[in-house]
Amino acid sequence: MSLNITCDGVRRRDFLKVGVLGATGLTFGSFLRMSHGAPQVPGAKAKAAIFINLPGGPTHMDTFDLKPNAPDTHRGEFKPIQTKVSGIEICEHLPLLASTMDKFTILRGVSHSIAAHQLGSEYVNTGNRPLPSLEFPGFAAVASKELGGPRDLPNSVAIPNSAQKAGYLGVQYSPLNTGKTPVQGQSFNVRGIALGNGLTIEDVEKRQGLLKQLDTAFAGYEKNSQLLEGLDRFSQQAYEMITSPRARAAFDISKEKPEVSEKFGKSGFGQSCLLATRLVESGVRFVTISTGGWDTHNDNWNRLKTNLLPPIDQGLSSLLTALSDRGLLETTTVYVTGEFGRTPKINKTAGRDHYPRAMFQLMAGGGIKGGQVLGASDDKGEFPADGKGYSPDNIAASFYHTLGIDHTKEYHTSSGRPVMIVREGQIIPELFA
Repeated sequence: MSLNITCDGVRRRDFLKVGVLGATGLTFGSFLRMSHGAPQVPGAKAKAAIFINLPGGPTHMDTFDLKPNAPDTHRGEFKPIQTKVSGIEICEHLPLLASTMDKFTILRGVSHSIAAHQLGSEYVNTGNRPLPSLEFPGFAAVASKELGGPRDLPNSVAIPNSAQKAGYLGVQYSPLNTGKTPVQGQSFNVRGIALGNGLTIEDVEKRQGLLKQLDTAFAGYEKNSQLLEGLDRFSQQAYEMITSPRARAAFDISKEKPEVSEKFGKSGFGQSCLLATRLVESGVRFVTISTGGWDTHNDNWNRLKTNLLPPIDQGLSSLLTALSDRGLLETTTVYVTGEFGRTPKINKTAGRDHYPRAMFQLMAGGGIKGGQVLGASDDKGEFPADGKGYSPDNIAASFYHTLGIDHTKEYHTSSGRPVMIVREGQIIPELFA
């Protein structure tokens, strides 16, 4: 019997088999895992996630995947140092992260083929290769839809903003963007949550009553509008957050003891990590932190050691330690990535250029085993040592798994098109304890 392949790459015989399995109670996701021989992995442990985005593309060769024996054309200026875990070395300008190596996993040899900032960012922020015909939802939108959260807190917060989009899920699953980063020791006011300019709770109550009257008058216009549905949700939740002491307190980093705040440092990134800790502790399900400047086409080593690495070292190590100390690391997944790595070969302006063929990512918490390195790049840092490496799809599938989200689950676009959350990904069993 001939086998016909659909445009999605599914053979007709397999499609019929999926139908039979569905009748017996097995899902399409279960069938995919069975057909690929995927091993079982430990169940989800995370209730929340912190996604740290490093836009611009950080170099793997000068951070978490140094090659001290590579030729001068590739090696770079920094030396490796030993971490807390025997046999694992990282950059000398990351001493605090070296001391907390037992709390996170380094993924080396992560590889894809998109060297453009926007498209590469879309790939690593969704786990799906971009398509011109479809805008995939980012991690935050999927987590918001699947995990929900308390009514008086936003499901998802982005500090100061996020490259992730709600995509075909609709604006109601977009994050609350703070629009700025917090400052050490100062109360952090977020538009839409903090009361200002003499506004009182009574004023808000009156305005909410008026909005309810308007909603009743214009309800008929909302039935088929995804945008209006999202805006209505935002309006209701904004009211609940404004009148919630818990929500306002969650954003107020000035309530932290000075000795705690100082550990995170004075940088915007460090204080964003402190804010993320408070938000997760308060019940927010998903927090995104973005800190850019990693597009180091020139003056790479000076920019790294002076401006870029110190805040990451202090902020991220303090985040992992604080989550651990507060009993939150096991139930909070931390995921750190840029959109790609940078060229192993040094360019003529003492920099490195876009390079998606080899990069690093970091993961921690949520049942992920700390103190390990998974994968490897070759001796020049040019390609995955095994020729394949880890794809953003597989890492996304693993990330969702920590949160108890089945990455093979299907959603439907506004036109009714069925789309899996991550179309090509498989869970990486080695990540988990």
